[in-house]
Amino acid sequence: MRLPDRARTGVAVLWLLALLGLGAWLGHSLKLSGDLRKFMPDARTPAQKLLLDELGQGPGSRLLLMAISGSDPATLARQSQALRARLEADRDLFAMISNGGQSPIDAIPGSWLPYRFLLTDRYDQQRLDAQTLHAQLAERVQDLGSPAAGMIEPLLPRDPTLELLYVAQRLQPARAPQQIEGVWFDRAGTRALLVAQTIAGGFDPSGQQQAVAAIDAAFEEIARGTGSTLLLTGPGAFSVEISTRTQNETRWIGVFDTVGLIVLLLVAYRSWKIPLLGVLPLASAGLAGMAAVMLCFDQVHGITLAFGFTLIGVVQDYPIHLFSHQRPGLDPRANARRLWPTLATGVVSTCIAYITFFFSGVEGLRQLAVFTITGLAVAALLTRLVMPELLDPATGDFADSKLMGRLGDAIERLPRPRWSLALLAVIAAGVIVAVPTPFWQHDLSRLTPVPVESLRHDQDLRQELGAPDVTYVLAVQAPTREAALAASEALRPRLDAQVAKGALASYDMAARYLPSAGLQQHRQQQLPEPAAARAMLDAALAGLPFRSEVFAPFLADLEQARTARPLTEAELADTPLAAPVQGLLLDGGDHLTALVSMSGIGDPQALAAALRGSGAQWIDLREASRTLVDTYHRVLVAMGVAAVLLAIVVAIALREPRRIVRVLLPMGLSVLLILAVLRALGVELNLFHLISMILGAGLGLDYALFFDHAGDDAADQRRTLHALIVCSLMTLLVFVLLALSSIPVLRAIGATVAMGVVFNFVLALLVSRQPRAKQVTDAQP
Repeated sequence: MRLPDRARTGVAVLWLLALLGLGAWLGHSLKLSGDLRKFMPDARTPAQKLLLDELGQGPGSRLLLMAISGSDPATLARQSQALRARLEADRDLFAMISNGGQSPIDAIPGSWLPYRFLLTDRYDQQRLDAQTLHAQLAERVQDLGSPAAGMIEPLLPRDPTLELLYVAQRLQPARAPQQIEGVWFDRAGTRALLVAQTIAGGFDPSGQQQAVAAIDAAFEEIARGTGSTLLLTGPGAFSVEISTRTQNETRWIGVFDTVGLIVLLLVAYRSWKIPLLGVLPLASAGLAGMAAVMLCFDQVHGITLAFGFTLIGVVQDYPIHLFSHQRPGLDPRANARRLWPTLATGVVSTCIAYITFFFSGVEGLRQLAVFTITGLAVAALLTRLVMPELLDPATGDFADSKLMGRLGDAIERLPRPRWSLALLAVIAAGVIVAVPTPFWQHDLSRLTPVPVESLRHDQDLRQELGAPDVTYVLAVQAPTREAALAASEALRPRLDAQVAKGALASYDMAARYLPSAGLQQHRQQQLPEPAAARAMLDAALAGLPFRSEVFAPFLADLEQARTARPLTEAELADTPLAAPVQGLLLDGGDHLTALVSMSGIGDPQALAAALRGSGAQWIDLREASRTLVDTYHRVLVAMGVAAVLLAIVVAIALREPRRIVRVLLPMGLSVLLILAVLRALGVELNLFHLISMILGAGLGLDYALFFDHAGDDAADQRRTLHALIVCSLMTLLVFVLLALSSIPVLRAIGATVAMGVVFNFVLALLVSRQPRAKQVTDAQP
């Protein structure tokens, strides 16, 4: 007993409201991840592991570079200081803000003053003795007679050697920009420069977006009415720019898709209920997929949701087949039972293709597989079991029209391809092999649509600020922090020699801010005991206008430094030194990696050769990214396995060899043609092309299965053609718009699937459709 018409409409509306409520609840409970490393293969080499760690948490990935211009230097300097003060107050977003306006001494907490003798390297080779101290005190006599006397006099009793100032200066960047009005400026003196290090890693788009938004908001308030402008670059700024462009483009694409799909359904079925009923399986599939991923994984990646909803767009075809095959006198439940074997074969085959993603070694693809398989299964079951109960009895045949009749007759007159398909396959294979451009896209950066002008600005600011090179890095691995610090300290003589030769402008390491415990203890041993320290001071004061009792604080600091426990990373918390140490000392769980960042590298190959045998690993991050991308070949293997399993499922379902070939041939040939076109256009393939080809193959399989299912009955062929035209136009609309995007990932997906829709539809029409037994004679206007 079926529900009355009004009840069916009410149930559909209640279903839609329930979906809206479920969507709101899932959205509130969703833990979204923006870590792009989830869509990269598992690292298999130390260089690849370091690449992911460095890109995710390393110092280079967390730097935001700023330049303020458009006003006079005095105004720019004031705005630079104001911006630094505003951002420094936001400790949740920024680990460090620097513009050259801070005193070097500010980098060292006051409580660390006694430990300056553990941080200085002046007495590593020669002890602090009476002669050295006398020379320093004599210089202080000169200082007290200079304009610097006001700064020196308060420090003198406790720090006659000005050790704190020496240490602070050593901690400053080796290639700091010039200072005007007390802050950094570029060489032309027209731009005030700042650098910020974010708390969020480079692979945390949401964290980077918050940081960029805070900078923009603070600068807008500071510079209001002055005409000054802010240039902001760096990996985080690029990430935000890409995210904003993606959101803007997907928004307008979504609007056009929605309007286009509604218009298409209204034209095809001439009923306001059809768009409502058609959206229910699709929305249910999306929410079910989201819930499944939330149950199986701690966090759901944003790309999984965005791409997953695009992939399960194929489920919109399921109710379309039900609608187009409905006709007067046919119970919708009987219609669904008749279509189910063909529909189920397509669903199972597509799910098998996505099951192979579990073996890809990419967590993001595993999430995508869970999302898609769940969505496809839910949509298919709803189309089979629930939709027939809500569908009104047909008052007419949607495919029964003069237009469909003429189109069917024209298609029937088309020649059946035979050897031409083999020739087409040979030509496509020849193009794939012959085109000289690389087959696989090795450069991860080419997936990001960062404008060339933005990259130029970034390189310019890096040179002005002396920011580290983001291509080359030295790495030292050790089981403990202490061992990692000690091993990186051992590199300093070689690195200093390269700096002296001009092969390297500067370098940075965690041990520069936090010496190893062993080195600190060595420095403690160099310090004199109390009696010897008193005698040293008395001897050093000979002939100088100082009284020895004035320097009692100095002697106390010496003794405290000599007997203190060595400084550790814990003492760095909440100090300006914490950020560089944390960024250059990466915790790998079972090991520590000490990084050495470098700036101003002249000849990378020569520098790498000079450092060979030093115990450090020279890592070319660009090369590491290439080899990491190469490991995507596991996805190709998974696709091959999926193709075999898919063929097995189709063979079991159809049994007849000729039918099996008719169904599989269009799909296989379409994949060849897509590859040939992409290769002919010089497109290098990436992961998203592969996923898109799997989606295209799934669509092609559905087209072929339903053409085969129609048999040679003219009326059934007409209804199948009507359904597949609607399906293909809906899918084509979505992916053609994606192909017009400026975002490389969206463009790759859109162009690949759009070609797949066209090739699969045409080939399935020519190969899978059987010659009809009779002409259509019952078409009505």
